[in-house]
Amino acid sequence: MRKRVMAAVRDGMSIAEAVRVFGVSRGSVRNWKARFDTGGAVGLDSGTPGRRVGEQTKLSTSEADALVGSIVDYEPDDLELGGKLWTRRKVCVLAERLFGVSFTEQGMGKLLRRMGFSFQGSDKRAIEADPEAMREWVEETYPALRERARSEGAVVLFGDQVGVRSDQLSGRTWGRKGQTPTTARTGNRFGLSAMSTISTRGDLHFTILRDKFNAEVFIVFLDRLLGQFEEKIHLVVDGHSAHRAKKVAEWVADRNDRIELHFLPAYAPHPGPDELAGADLKHTLADQVITDRAQMERSVRACFHRVQKLPTRVLSYFQAPHTKYVSSTL
Repeated sequence: MRKRVMAAVRDGMSIAEAVRVFGVSRGSVRNWKARFDTGGAVGLDSGTPGRRVGEQTKLSTSEADALVGSIVDYEPDDLELGGKLWTRRKVCVLAERLFGVSFTEQGMGKLLRRMGFSFQGSDKRAIEADPEAMREWVEETYPALRERARSEGAVVLFGDQVGVRSDQLSGRTWGRKGQTPTTARTGNRFGLSAMSTISTRGDLHFTILRDKFNAEVFIVFLDRLLGQFEEKIHLVVDGHSAHRAKKVAEWVADRNDRIELHFLPAYAPHPGPDELAGADLKHTLADQVITDRAQMERSVRACFHRVQKLPTRVLSYFQAPHTKYVSSTL
């Protein structure tokens, strides 16, 4: 806006006319003109709002760096502050303990934002998950699987089972402050499951599961999946008991030239991109009023059918921070 206004003024527009046309104040135009006269176009650039870390603050640059390092490298529990999540109050306590300086929670919030932090939801992980196993999957196991599939002319698919329930279909909506919006929902409880697979070619295949997900149902899905591909399939799934069932292992072994199963690290399904297809489904259903199981099944089918027509949407599931390892090694 500043540069547009100054360009117009330089072309002969009066300050009064600029105020009327651009909807800015006369003082702002005069200020921008002074900045342009002394610094040119660069003088109109925006700087980072607020003070820099260590500039007229209670913490020196080195102290601020140490505080950042503590938040990044440790959980509050590690520093005897309690819990897993960092709050402004805990950081205030830490700053006073380390450097003998006190902050209000509001002041600490401003400091944290200047240091590049934001208040956000955490990425949840099972405490049983083995970081070394996840590293090995990302850096060694999957790259080896990818190369093997290439040499065989095979396709690598990522599969996941997703369940949706009527009493879980709730989203967020805008409303007036202090007046909680009311959204009509059915009081009946019902649900269904679906199994889907995706590939880095943008393919998505799915089946609605009307029965409880078990080894027999999984085998039916695998049989249908084989009919969709001429090449051999390497299917990556999580450690669900149905996936690892003896019946499934025997069925797959009899078709080893057509399909093989590979398992993500235990308690760590998040490296599986197809989990994001399930999250997409739940997000879509959250904006609908679903009153019975038949309607839910139609909605699930419609959602998956729509995604099937959008290969770029499928490819986006491989762009999340925890799934990008798949596309980055293509």
